[in-house]
Amino acid sequence: MSRDARLSVRQLAERVHVSRTAAHTRLQNLTDTGVITGFAAQVNRKALGLHISAVVVVKVGDVPWPEISSELAALPFVEKVQAVSGDVDALVTVNAPDHDQLSQVILRKIHEVHGVLSTRSLLILEEIPGTVPGTAGQ
Repeated sequence: MSRDARLSVRQLAERVHVSRTAAHTRLQNLTDTGVITGFAAQVNRKALGLHISAVVVVKVGDVPWPEISSELAALPFVEKVQAVSGDVDALVTVNAPDHDQLSQVILRKIHEVHGVLSTRSLLILEEIPGTVPGTAGQ
């Protein structure tokens, strides 16, 4: 199901070789228990004009995480903000139309957020999808 969220319950049942009722019950159980939290479309960033991506490694000062994370997440072209362990504090994924706009987000917008001490940027050259949780061996 994680490969195509548009599958009907009947199609899902056929793929996993169970009855429609069993597939519906299992799907409902996974949703009710929070294993499945939603169904979403996968977006082609390049089709949206977002041709360059980077992961920005951020070192944060003495600012509460909820405050700085929400400010970072609200910046233009920011896809996600993740708290991490180790010698840095956050990873910010940025997708922009071009180098100039990516630079503006990193050098101006991220650095203007109160509490950001430093950044290190890693350009994403190629992205290869891995295995979706729960689908190994299928």
